[in-house]
Amino acid sequence: MAQQADFFALLNVDERQTDLFGAERPRRKAAAKPRKGPALAFDARHDSYVHELEETGRFRVLRRLEPRRVVPRALELGEKLAVIVDTETTGLDHTRDEVIELGMVAFTYREGGAIGDVVDTFSALREPTVPISPVITKLTGITPEMVAGQSIDLEAAARFIQPASIVIAHNARFDRPFCEHLVEGFDVKPWACSVVEVPWADFGFEGTKLGYLIGQCGMFHNGHRAVDDCHALLEVLAAPLKEATGTAFGRLLETARRPRFRVWAENSPFDMKDALKARGYRWNDGSDGRPKSWYREVEDEALGEEIAFLREEVYLRAVEPYVQKLTAMNRYKA
Repeated sequence: MAQQADFFALLNVDERQTDLFGAERPRRKAAAKPRKGPALAFDARHDSYVHELEETGRFRVLRRLEPRRVVPRALELGEKLAVIVDTETTGLDHTRDEVIELGMVAFTYREGGAIGDVVDTFSALREPTVPISPVITKLTGITPEMVAGQSIDLEAAARFIQPASIVIAHNARFDRPFCEHLVEGFDVKPWACSVVEVPWADFGFEGTKLGYLIGQCGMFHNGHRAVDDCHALLEVLAAPLKEATGTAFGRLLETARRPRFRVWAENSPFDMKDALKARGYRWNDGSDGRPKSWYREVEDEALGEEIAFLREEVYLRAVEPYVQKLTAMNRYKA
């Protein structure tokens, strides 16, 4: 109980008001003398406090994410290198907006998905040629003053990703076009997206935003700065999955290795749009050079069924829809 009493003193609270552990103690003063010496580290004693709080069923304690120690070393036999990348930009359109921060974390892994060491990190700001809006500053914390005179060493960034066997982003559909436009070498790498290529809902998660995922893993971090988000994503990918074996990273590798097919329902009858939408089709307006059409991505084993659906339910005739084969090499290209 002495540890518990010390805990309340550390928090500077009135025990009878909180009564976290159901014990009778004398009322404490609202203010306590400052502790001498350095602040307490988050050690086994604090873990004990956290455990007791969570055992009540009334609390859930989040731990600050501590980035993994960087261990600069060469790859060992049987190891591969993965790079997590994140960008902060002036907007959403890669044809007009620009990267203002690039963050990357390189880590080793083995074929089965076992994560090894973080071997390097990369973080750099860049002054854009277009203004940084107040909205972007509020979202990222990056101000025009922070990026003034800053640039990204593009050759160093290219060297950083050169040995990678896979590049991972939390929303690769957004990050890949920006990265390919900025740094040479991103376009020839296989990419994986941790938003859509991990079935988070199957493992008890109710959303896919990084801040939510890291919170469900019992941590919090300094979100929306590029390299911090990379460290956070690594911990999410490394965490054991609920009610399943392995990690999200293992599932991500499995999904990235499997080809998918994008089926286009070009010139489909207008009155079939609701049926297509209900089946999971998305609309493309044609502004990106792709067909102005509804489309859907399916696994290899579902391709025949999807073509049959279009023939029998949409076109009512034997058609050969436009089908693109997608791999990790081309799936998230602009």
